[in-house]
Amino acid sequence: MHGNPMPDSYVYVTEEGVTRHYADGSVEALAWEDVVEVRVVTEPGTAPDFDVLYVLLDRDGEGCVVPRSATDATFLARLRYLPDFDVDRLHLAAASANDAAVVVWRSPDPPSALPDFEYD
Repeated sequence: MHGNPMPDSYVYVTEEGVTRHYADGSVEALAWEDVVEVRVVTEPGTAPDFDVLYVLLDRDGEGCVVPRSATDATFLARLRYLPDFDVDRLHLAAASANDAAVVVWRSPDPPSALPDFEYD
């Protein structure tokens, strides 16, 4: 039987939070109520093929990385529930291929400092 190869990860978005399952069995999960920062990370490539990752972080700097390829209207709609979330800022950051991480949203009550987050 032939078919599409297994994806390297898949993402579930619910009213409670976001969960990413990797092919190696590891899992990243974050409840929406724990999100204190949203970053857009662009990685090298040629537009429109550069990689875009949405990184959601909690107060401890733990997070869930969501590739743009795994986002849908549900994910984007749920981000809008974050207080004063600016979807235009998100789209602008995702459209820039500059190999950088841009904070597009912070909680109105952020922690004093977030540790560096390692993502692949």
